[in-house]
Amino acid sequence: MPNSEIQHHCGLFGVYGHPEAVHLTRLGLFAQQHRGQESAGICATQGRGIVRHAGLGLVNDVFNKSILETLRNPIVIGHVRYSTTGSCNEANAQPLLFNYAGGQIAIAHNGNLVNAALLRDEYEQHGHIFLTTSDTEIIMHLLAKPSHMQKRNPLPHVLNHLQGAYSLLFLFNDRMVAVRDPFGFRPLCLGRLANGATVIASETCALDIIDAHYERDVQPGEIITIDRGGVRSEMFAEPTRPMAAQCIFELVYFADPSSNVFGQNVHLARVEMGRQLAREAPTDADLVIPVPNCARCAAMGYSETGGLPLGRGFTTSHYAGRSFIMPEQHLRDIAVKIKLNVIRESVCGKRLVVVEDSVVRGTTTKGKMGALRKAGATEIHLRVASPPIRHGCYFGIDFPNQSELIATGRSVEDIQRYLEVDSLQYLSLDGMLSCVAGGKDKYCTACFSGGYPVPVDHPVSKFAMEKHQFRMFEQ
Repeated sequence: MPNSEIQHHCGLFGVYGHPEAVHLTRLGLFAQQHRGQESAGICATQGRGIVRHAGLGLVNDVFNKSILETLRNPIVIGHVRYSTTGSCNEANAQPLLFNYAGGQIAIAHNGNLVNAALLRDEYEQHGHIFLTTSDTEIIMHLLAKPSHMQKRNPLPHVLNHLQGAYSLLFLFNDRMVAVRDPFGFRPLCLGRLANGATVIASETCALDIIDAHYERDVQPGEIITIDRGGVRSEMFAEPTRPMAAQCIFELVYFADPSSNVFGQNVHLARVEMGRQLAREAPTDADLVIPVPNCARCAAMGYSETGGLPLGRGFTTSHYAGRSFIMPEQHLRDIAVKIKLNVIRESVCGKRLVVVEDSVVRGTTTKGKMGALRKAGATEIHLRVASPPIRHGCYFGIDFPNQSELIATGRSVEDIQRYLEVDSLQYLSLDGMLSCVAGGKDKYCTACFSGGYPVPVDHPVSKFAMEKHQFRMFEQ
């Protein structure tokens, strides 16, 4: 079960040069459903234009057989969304499709632009009309600016106006373009099908499902253009800008365990975090159990290094729906109980090490620990395979406000008392970074450390764009 205190961001998928590109894109999006469950969409070339189909819901809700049969196009981009900027409504479903002086263009975005509201203010003052409350739309307005269109190649110039996290897919009627921001916050990779078709995906698990061969990651600050001439690469980032701030939370929680992200396998990284957690926080207990599903990998590592048997304390339901869309808190609480039920006979009378991937608000974690206690666990030792989350994220993870984070302004002892567990220990920041490839300087750890790679010197809110929409009623 996903951690209901952390909401997902988005997943991208695109195919160039295959007659079944629409079907392949649906499969690629399905493989990345864990990255976004609010909406799904595709844009496909058709003749000299582009057609779009998008809607609210899961991939299999949005794309039925009759829709897919009408779209047999060789160039397609797709998107699954969780709204990290802008609310959950059909207008914000991606890819977004626009008509402008340069023709038609579709855009799909994974990440968060911290300067989107400032740019939107500027463009609205010059008479621009926005159709969505998504930060992604500002990219189109930048591209359509006459002084930008006059440049021989406007895209690199436009990208250097953006601040924050962005992995992007663009679709023109004759080409597909993939972009990754200069810091490389979000993953994006390049693959190849047996017929030579090119595939772009947020995660390698999406390549696996269609038997595409992984070739390489899109590099931070790189633009990849795929057209009839093949695959071309150019770097757009200014040489003085930092070139690495990969989101560590992709490896802690977001990415699928089967994926290779930032040069390493996600499952193996999480297992190593569990091993390091056992070294830093050993415990005398009878059984190690994970909180499903993300902590399973870390629990395996903890069990192996700690010399304790690995068991199962919770059972999960895959049919209970998504608790975060329930309208009332008590309904969300019931949905969580349905999804995650204690196996009483497994934990009764046992001293437990409970491994969790992260603790955000702490409310659902407290409920899980209480359920274990009620089922007869004699001791509960909570071990968290990441450091305390004390700071907000502005780069594509929808954490609660900083004031709602349980670790903000509280000691570990305070959190332990609130959760009503016998002991609580987190993986250290250095310990977590020792488990990942590429060195600690390659990762963004702002949610743990407060060190933001991109300065956030003005208020950033998920619903900042809605404030623009309703500003007229406040005047």
